[in-house]
Amino acid sequence: MAYSLEELKYWNNKIENLAIKKGLDFYPQEFEIISFEDMLCYESYVGMPSHYPHWSFGKTYEKLRTLYKYNITGLPYEMVINSNPSIAYLMKDNTLLLQILTMAHVYGHNDFFKNNRLFKEYTNADLAVEMFKSHASRIRSYIQNPGIGYEKVEKILDAAHSIRYQCSLDKNKEKKKKNLKEDKYENILEFLIDYGELEEWEKDILTIVMEETKYFIPQIETKIMNEGWASWWHYNILKDLELDPGNHIEFLKVHNSIIRPSKGRINPYYMGFKIWEDITKNYEDIDKIFEVRALERDSSFIRKYLTFDLCREMNLIQFEEEEMYYVVTEVANEDGWKNIRNTLADTVGMGSIPTIIVKDLIKSDNTLCLEHIYDGRELDTSNTFETLKYIAKLWEGKVVLETILNKCKKRITCSSDYKISLENI
Repeated sequence: MAYSLEELKYWNNKIENLAIKKGLDFYPQEFEIISFEDMLCYESYVGMPSHYPHWSFGKTYEKLRTLYKYNITGLPYEMVINSNPSIAYLMKDNTLLLQILTMAHVYGHNDFFKNNRLFKEYTNADLAVEMFKSHASRIRSYIQNPGIGYEKVEKILDAAHSIRYQCSLDKNKEKKKKNLKEDKYENILEFLIDYGELEEWEKDILTIVMEETKYFIPQIETKIMNEGWASWWHYNILKDLELDPGNHIEFLKVHNSIIRPSKGRINPYYMGFKIWEDITKNYEDIDKIFEVRALERDSSFIRKYLTFDLCREMNLIQFEEEEMYYVVTEVANEDGWKNIRNTLADTVGMGSIPTIIVKDLIKSDNTLCLEHIYDGRELDTSNTFETLKYIAKLWEGKVVLETILNKCKKRITCSSDYKISLENI
């Protein structure tokens, strides 16, 4: 590093004091200086200092390392954990200015984690790191158990990972077994734990995957808000840090590279920053942005605050795949902008995940009946077939899924020997 640890401490103190002065409220912040190899590892393990072993994490690491090696993609400037104290990683190869900007960005995330209602209601920052350590220890104990071993654990994790996002946030901290006739299970993992003929260690693995998924759902649901919030705050904090001219120019270059629009997809940093910027312009009371930060998630944030002028400024369009081509269906004019806004609001976060519920259980032949809540978007059949096989392995019986394909009601069946059939209803 071309700068000392004391310099980083100096700038961190300035940033922290300025963040407090501007009204940010955050957990105690810890920074760890790491190499780019460490950053690859942490990114593969979703930032956690401890995580259970699974081949998918190694696959992610190799993919990231290859993309980075051939300069196809870069590494994140920072990684910050929703924990108390909050833990963030800084790459030691970053320039001093980039470290300063990154630290300011981290305080924005930290404030968001502590105050947004999804994180407050559904995650426990005090126990986050310990939860992941406990999960890792339990999984390793099953792997080391001679009666279980790695292959059995891997098969359960593979199956659990295939349906982990069929999971809803539940405010009831003490899980109570539901009555299937009275309640619809929107959480297939929870249903399998309650009704599946699984061994206790298998149920524990499903519980681990479910708990970790629920920890990350608030981040999935607030990606645009959260990245935009952190970007808006690093921009406004650095403007007041009295940087020298050289660092100020580098700051503007880096900031503009972070929030620039992306071709063919939404850059959450860009869209989030533009919406937060627009809110501050339209509301004289600075308390408004803190209120929005506390109450909304991406879907409501976009529906309420993505305006016609912003849609035009960002040149937003909506397109659909039609045979071999993509066809523009909406543009950001007076007629189409609301459709664009509503489509975005419906498909961000967990809105991009199909909703599958447990419809019935036929005990006579142990058939598990599922239903896809059709919202105009059809399931990808190849992924659906493979996922049903995983569910059938966990269920140890036949699994039936009702859905709509090509505007016709269909029944997809996975037999107990994992053969797939498709028929009209």
